[in-house]
Amino acid sequence: MGSMGNYYNAFDISPVPVPGPDAVAPEPFRGIYGMPSFVTIPTGDLAASVDFWTQGLDFFELFSAPGQLVHLRRWAFQDVLLVPSESAQDQAPAMSVSFACVLTQIDALADACRAHGAGAVSDPRDTAWGTRDVEVITPENVRVVFTAAKPFDPASPAAKNLEAMGITAPDAGGEKNGSHAS
Repeated sequence: MGSMGNYYNAFDISPVPVPGPDAVAPEPFRGIYGMPSFVTIPTGDLAASVDFWTQGLDFFELFSAPGQLVHLRRWAFQDVLLVPSESAQDQAPAMSVSFACVLTQIDALADACRAHGAGAVSDPRDTAWGTRDVEVITPENVRVVFTAAKPFDPASPAAKNLEAMGITAPDAGGEKNGSHAS
């Protein structure tokens, strides 16, 4: 089992807000940056895919190269490239791609996907590690999970599960196990 002893609070480099009942999602990020990670999704119907991802999954079109590529984004570092393809997946793979959101977005995302009518949407579920997730199978047969951290309660079963894995909450100053290099 690996050790989580050398970690520290790094929320300042993430667009994901600190979990809490009043957590607010960041505005859509329209800046240009070197993408540290992104997902490329082949689709047999580029226009229909753009419609589902923008209307159902709350992405926006950052830019496109007509007939070749559509670059979608939600928050910073949540990038999806839709590309045309002659062949599509017959079924959703076991692998998934996950995107962070805030708790207040989970039900709205599920409702928007259901209202769109394409794809399949699970009921939201709580995890043992303190998130609420909803899974969407897109029209391209991509398994997308939207995950929202729930407020941390040190006395909760989720906190005890995390502690059993060696993950403890940072102290009130945001540090754990001493100081760290910046």
